[in-house]
Formats: sequence, structure tokens, C-alpha cells
Amino acid sequence: MHLTIDWLNFAPGSALIGGLMLGVGTSLLLIFNGKIAGISGIAAYLVNPNNIYGKEAAWRGFFLLGLIGAGLVYSLFAALPPVSISANNNTLIMAGLLVGFGSRMGSGCTSGHGICGLSRLSLRSLVATLSFMLAGFAVTYAMLHGS
Repeated sequence: MHLTIDWLNFAPGSALIGGLMLGVGTSLLLIFNGKIAGISGIAAYLVNPNNIYGKEAAWRGFFLLGLIGAGLVYSLFAALPPVSISANNNTLIMAGLLVGFGSRMGSGCTSGHGICGLSRLSLRSLVATLSFMLAGFAVTYAMLHGS
């Protein structure tokens, strides 16, 4: 498995703008809706067939559409960075399922714990964020250097 990033063309300006947009978006959601912008929780709610209608489902659906749409809008103004993933489909599916399982087991994902929880000084989110970051580092190291 190998992920390639074009470091020669890395522009920290777009990363800064993206970070500011995340901060503003998560803050607005908390201030005006009283909700934490944890993507796994937002998506999990919509997967349940009993939750596909109503005001709660609407904001969650629009939130997810905004995440997808942001990349499309960005591509209108700048070229998307080239990304090369050499993992096969089975590996990608397994990775996605494991991330989803871990998010549910940890009561949140990187956005819920890493962005929203840490900004609220949550000890639980600090432990969760350290845990998934360390696990990610360990698995990446094992995958790249194990064989």
C-alpha cells in the first residue's frame, strides 16, 4: 500500500483556508444547532432507515453534501492535487470498515474527537485522538516496513 503526496507543489495557504473553514463550520454548527460536527455520527444517523425524514435528517444530509461539494467547488478554482493509491479494492473496503467500526467503538471519529472534542478540552477526546493517531502510525509503519 502506498500513498503519494506531491510535496513539491504543496501550498500551505489552501491547508490554512481549509482549517479555518473547518473551525468556522464546526463552531457555527455548535452555536446555532447545538450539535457536534462528528462525521461518523452524522452519517450513522442517516444510515438508519427510521431517520431518513425530518429536520434532523435534512441538516445532516446537507452537511454531508457540503463536504462533498466543497471539493467540487474547489476544483472550479484550482487544480486538485494528484493522488495515487496503490491499494487494491479489498484493502480499501477493509480499511473503510475498520475505520467505521473503530469510530463507533470509540464513540466518535477524527472530526468529532480531534476537532470538536479537543477544542472543548475534552479529556476523553484527547485519549481517543492519541489512540487513533498512535494506532494509525503503528499500522502504517507495519504495512510499509513489515515485508
